[in-house]
Parts: sequence; structure tokens; C-alpha cells
Amino acid sequence: MPTGTVKYVDAKGQYGFISRDDKQPKVFLHIKAVLRAGVGEIRKHQRWSFDLAEGRDGRPQADNLSLLPD
Repeated sequence: MPTGTVKYVDAKGQYGFISRDDKQPKVFLHIKAVLRAGVGEIRKHQRWSFDLAEGRDGRPQADNLSLLPD
């Protein structure tokens, strides 16, 4: 399961991008996946483990998230 850190969050907090620890391309992160994980918001510097899913545009997206300790 890949891991990474949130490096960007949009102004409304609806989506962001995770910079992966394995140096692979960044992964899109949507607030719906975060809420399903039981977390109420996306914040910069959060650390997550996640599965890769195909987003609506065909690019990788984080799903089945688990928040990692700081």
C-alpha cells in the first residue's frame, strides 16, 4: 500500500495531491475519500496510506485511505 504526504490542498479543501514516498507521480485526493476514512478535512502535511484507484479522468486517485501518525 503506497504512502505519502499531502503537499497541496485547494482553497475550499475539496481536493488535494499526495506526494508519494516512493517518488512515483503525485496522486489526486478527493474529500469524499477522506470523509470515508473518518477524517473531516484535508490538511497539508497529513500522512496517508492508500490504494490506487482510477479517477474519472483515467489518472490515479487515492482511495481506501488510512491516516498515518505524524
